[in-house]
Amino acid sequence: MELGLVGLGKMGGNMRERIRRAGHTVVGYDRNPDLADVNSLQGLVEKLKAPRVVWVMVPAGAATQATIDELAELLSPGDIVVDGGNSRWTDDEKHAEELKAKGIGFVDCGVSGGVWGLENGYALMYGGDKDDVAKVQPVFDALKPEGDFGAVHAGKVGAGHFAKMVHNGIEYAMMQAYAEGWELLEKVDSVTDVREVFRSWQEGTVIRSWLLDLAVNALDDDEHLEKLRGHAADSGEGRWTVEAAIDNAVPLPAITASLFARFASRQDDSPQMKMIAALRNQFGGHAVESKK
Repeated sequence: MELGLVGLGKMGGNMRERIRRAGHTVVGYDRNPDLADVNSLQGLVEKLKAPRVVWVMVPAGAATQATIDELAELLSPGDIVVDGGNSRWTDDEKHAEELKAKGIGFVDCGVSGGVWGLENGYALMYGGDKDDVAKVQPVFDALKPEGDFGAVHAGKVGAGHFAKMVHNGIEYAMMQAYAEGWELLEKVDSVTDVREVFRSWQEGTVIRSWLLDLAVNALDDDEHLEKLRGHAADSGEGRWTVEAAIDNAVPLPAITASLFARFASRQDDSPQMKMIAALRNQFGGHAVESKK
C-alpha cells in the first residue's frame, strides 16, 4: 500500500525504512528538507492515491494539532489520519471528532521500540474504528515484530495512546527499581563487581528483561556511570499515568514514586531536604551540612 509519513526523526525515519523493506511505498515529509521526499504536506497528499493514509510522527501537543489541522484541509472523505506520536488520549478524542466532521477517519497508535525498532520491530497499540484500523493494517503488520505478538487493537479511539501511556508508566517504575538496586550495590564494600552482578541476572532470574540487558550495555560503556550527571527528564506520559490513576481512584504507588524521583533528580540542592535536615537537627541534634 501507499503511506504518507509526516515526521522523519529518529523514530519516523527508521519506521519509513522498515515499511519500505516490507514492500510498501512511503512518501515522507519533514521540516528538514534533507530528510523529506516532498517539500510540503500538500505535496505529500498530492503524491498519494485516494483513499489515502497519512501517519503523523511529530511531537505531541501543538505540533500534532497544527499538522492535523492542515491535513484536515488537504485530505478527502474516506482518507485516514494515524497519530503515532506520544499524544494524550484525550487529544485523540478531539482529533477524531474534528476529522469525522470532514469524513476523514482517525486512528491513534502508541509506538514503542526506540532506536532498536528498525531491526527488531515496533510494539504497536492502536485504537479506533475497526474499518479504519483495517485500512492501516498492512502498515501495522510491516512495523510490528516478527511472531504472533507485539501489536494490538486496544479498543476505541484513544485506547492506543492510553495503553502506551500505561506502558511508559510501568517502564518508569521498572527503571527506578533497577536504578535503586544498582546504587545500593555500588554503595557497599562487599560487592566488588556490580556490573557482573547485573550481567548474572540476565539468565535464569525472575527480573531478567530487555531493560536489564540495556542496563548491562550502559555499564559496559561506563562501568560506574561516572560520565553521566544524575538528571532524568520525563516525556509527560508518566505524569499523565498518575493523573489518570487519580481520576479513576487506582493506587499507583510505585509508578508515582518513580515519577517524583525524576523530579528530585533535577534539584542540585533539594529544598525539601533542607527542611528535613533542619528538623532532624532540631529534634535530635543531628548534624547538618553547610553550603560551601
